[in-house]
Amino acid sequence: MFANGLIAVVAAIHLYIVFIEMTQWNKPLGLKAFGLGQELADKTTVLAANQGLYNGFLAAGLVYGLVTANAEFKVFFLGCVLVAGLFGAATASRKILFIQALPAALALGALWVGL
Repeated sequence: MFANGLIAVVAAIHLYIVFIEMTQWNKPLGLKAFGLGQELADKTTVLAANQGLYNGFLAAGLVYGLVTANAEFKVFFLGCVLVAGLFGAATASRKILFIQALPAALALGALWVGL
């Protein structure tokens, strides 16, 4: 039950990221969230929307795992989130480690110990 709560949090984080990347990228919320200037945000809006779509797939996989109680889906998509978070932290911003990778790692750990 605890693991499912953490998975729901990870899914919600990704749904929020989808919202920001697909609809708010070059607006004040997106500019603040990602520390972008207006000119760069305007030039990369389409790229951000594409990135948002991929985050949506991660959220959808986690939600499917929760709805169907499919442990394999949960582990696979949490693993994808963890890898994406580690890569993002290494290449883009350290805060991604705490926003994306850490919640996924905690949820995976809770799944593995049966919480």
